[in-house]
Amino acid sequence: GNTIPIVAGSALLALRVLEEDIKTNSKITITRGENSWVDKIYTLMDKVDEFIPTPERDTDKSFLMAIEDVFSITGRGTVATGRVERGSVKVGETIELVGFGNTRTTTVTGLEMFQKTLDESVAGDNVGVLLRGVQKTDIERGMVIAKPGTITPHTKFESQVYVLKKEEGGRHTPFFCGYQPQFYVRTT
Repeated sequence: GNTIPIVAGSALLALRVLEEDIKTNSKITITRGENSWVDKIYTLMDKVDEFIPTPERDTDKSFLMAIEDVFSITGRGTVATGRVERGSVKVGETIELVGFGNTRTTTVTGLEMFQKTLDESVAGDNVGVLLRGVQKTDIERGMVIAKPGTITPHTKFESQVYVLKKEEGGRHTPFFCGYQPQFYVRTT
């Protein structure tokens, strides 16, 4: 705790300065050193960049993204959203929709992240993938989008499960005959 940087400032006062700058100049013209409140925000972001390491992105493996949500965009088509778990995907590449029945091949016709159009998306990105010839009813949360031939769907699995003791923050009551636990894998 002694090494965590503390930066005192006011985002509200910095925002007011920037709003006034936009009213006067129709764009932001303030740079570092011109206003102490704005400088505090720059300092804060410098400390965030310095203190929090950039996460490693698993880009060397084949593309895989669990579908979190699906939207139908009028005039464009169907968009599946989620976080790219590994690999990368580009507009124009062929991908597979895997899960809940037949595996289906389609093409990526667009990529978007936070209202910005992308040519490529990599591991760690939260992205919307526009899919050619796919209806919203063909996709649902829990399916995955993957590089063709790299993943197959499964409906059963075998595992060993360690159940935390009461002292470890686990169950307070025993399992009874017929108990059916639920396991969540990715977004299913």
